[in-house]
Amino acid sequence: MVIKVFVATSSGSTAIKKKQQEVVGFLEANKIDFQQMDIAGDEDNRKWMRENVPGEKKPQNGIPLPPQIFNEERYCGDFESFFSAKEENIIYSFLGLAPPPGTKETEKSDATDETEAHTEDKADEGAHEEARSDQSPSEDQQESKEDHAATGEEEEKQEEGEEKEEEEEQEES
Repeated sequence: MVIKVFVATSSGSTAIKKKQQEVVGFLEANKIDFQQMDIAGDEDNRKWMRENVPGEKKPQNGIPLPPQIFNEERYCGDFESFFSAKEENIIYSFLGLAPPPGTKETEKSDATDETEAHTEDKADEGAHEEARSDQSPSEDQQESKEDHAATGEEEEKQEEGEEKEEEEEQEES
């Protein structure tokens, strides 16, 4: 399986260049095999990338910006998805690759397997307790949900602003 990173080698946008460098640098540093696919110099690459980015992942103008990441034909995500996966130490899952032994992602996977086995044992107990408890969420839980919703709205507004800046930079080029 080959990871394909679609980049624009002659982009006029410094934001796009930085994002591309971060993705490529991370893959190189972690010795993850990948191919850079230039969309600036190869019309076939540009066309393929645009056609294969899922509709829900395309920006409002319909033209996805690099970097876009694929594992063979399977879409992995854009820079924001890559960055989130990297921060959560789930980059190998994001890329559709098996994590190498001894990585945090492998340890997390092993811990998840143990937790799932433990959870299955406790499933019956939880069902009985849930049937007995018809209470509404605590005030702390409700506040946490509200805080999380507000944070999500702020992040969406910030991302929209960054996308507009990138579009303006592209138009200037």
